[in-house]
Parts: sequence; C-alpha cells; structure tokens
Amino acid sequence: MTIPLKTTSLPEAVYDALRESIVTVELPPGSVLTETAIAERYGVARPTAKAAIERLVSEGLLQRSANRAARVPKLSRADIEDLYSSRAIIEEAALRNLAATRAVPAKAIAVQRDLLDYARTDESAPFVRADVTFHRELVLGQNSSRLARMHALIMGEIELCIGQVQSHRLLNAKEVAAQHQGILDAVQSGDVDLAGRLTREHIAGARDKLLAHLLPGHPDDEPER
Repeated sequence: MTIPLKTTSLPEAVYDALRESIVTVELPPGSVLTETAIAERYGVARPTAKAAIERLVSEGLLQRSANRAARVPKLSRADIEDLYSSRAIIEEAALRNLAATRAVPAKAIAVQRDLLDYARTDESAPFVRADVTFHRELVLGQNSSRLARMHALIMGEIELCIGQVQSHRLLNAKEVAAQHQGILDAVQSGDVDLAGRLTREHIAGARDKLLAHLLPGHPDDEPER
C-alpha cells in the first residue's frame, strides 16, 4: 500500500513520515528497512528513499552496518541506562545555566503551552514530538553551544526511548506537562538547585518506568545490532 505524504519537499516528506513511523513504534524495534521497501511504501524513487534512510541513520533513529539493510535499533537495558545517564548530565547542566539567569527560551514556553492544551483535552494525547522539542529548546537556549552539540548527538536514540514510553502508556501527556511546568517554574524563579533536581528526576522517572517495563527475559531486553 502506498502511503500519502504531507505537502512539502519530497525528500523532507519521506524523512518526516518515516521518522514518525519509527518514533511512534509503528515500525517497532528490530524492523528491517530496505531502500526498495521504503520507495514502495511512499511511492518515491530509490534515491529519495536512500536519502531519508541515511539521514535517520545519522540521527541514531536507524542503524546500518556495511552491506546490510538499515533497521530500527533495538536498545538493551544497558543502552537505555547509558543514554538516560548521559542525557541527565547534559540537561541538568543546561537547566542550571538557564536558572542562573532566569532565562526561559520562548520556544520552550510555546511548546509547553501546546502540550498543556493537549493534556487538558486528552491525557493520552501523543507527546513524543512536544517532549523532545521542549528539551531541545531548553538546551539550545542556554549559554553553552558545546552542551547543545553533545545533546544533539544522543537525542535521536532518546526519541526512540520516549516513543516506547508513550506506546506502552508508561506516562501520559498530563504527567509530562506537569513535570515540564515544574522545571520551567524553577528556572523562572532562579532556583538553580531545584531546576537541576527536577530535570534529573524527570529524566530518571521516565528511564525507570521504561526499564521496569523491560522485565528479565522480555524480548526487548536484548540488543540487536
């Protein structure tokens, strides 16, 4: 079946649609994606499908080894622990920087406003894109470009994790929005320690819920490279 694409440039449309399918776990961890299959799925030429795949590989949302098809990463418990630990270090530092100057990025506030609206009307509303964008904008808004670059390196894989949190209903939009608001309030009040602690707790809470879901012997517990 050919899936219709949004009106935009064709390479961007294929990338966006494929990315959404991965993050929402429509294409679950371990799924194999060939250029031919993607071209047929979206009704595009193989070079366009290849460009989308390569872009997603560069972002960590797909993995591909030499002479093999790309596949959606199947993260192990160790992978998840490492990703969330690295994320907590970077984001806590970024939020402490923001709180020190009481600087709240306007784009983060806008995303939070949208998420609050979703949560009021539907607690189970999709939140992956808003959650990731909120955290990206906070990190981009602080005064260290190096922290922002480090953050960007891991956010593709983090988005995979957040997608699983959402798909397994381990958190809902209302809970995520409430935690975000606490972080924003701490930054606006200039409470450096509270902003850092709430950020760390927000990240650790999502990690712990995801790891608790991956019980010993659960098929998602083994990595696939």
